[in-house]
Amino acid sequence: MDAALNYLLHLISGLAMVAAFAALYMAVTPFRERALIRQGFVAPALSLAGAVVGFSLTVASSILHNDSYPLFVAWCAAGLSVQVLAYFVLARLLPGLPDQLAGNNVAAGAFAGTVALVVGIVNAACMS
Repeated sequence: MDAALNYLLHLISGLAMVAAFAALYMAVTPFRERALIRQGFVAPALSLAGAVVGFSLTVASSILHNDSYPLFVAWCAAGLSVQVLAYFVLARLLPGLPDQLAGNNVAAGAFAGTVALVVGIVNAACMS
């Protein structure tokens, strides 16, 4: 029974962390991804998807490599911080990026999503 409860605790917590990350990420970006995605804009969808998948890899790595629940949560929080920081660094390096994403520049969205995914992969590997 302990294994089943541990599974449920990590599953629910992990999914809640991914949802919280997505909400926070959309709150800190200077445009409204949800509204743009509803309008059919691909660029912000690609950018957001890369960030969410990248963070999900961090959550998965944290589940795999941490023996205690508090450590799992702490590493997820660290991963969240790194992923948000990566967006701010990228937006600083490419000053027009937020406008390009809001303007549905698919190449910019693919690039931003790829950078977020790469950051997530490297971040997840660092937790092993």
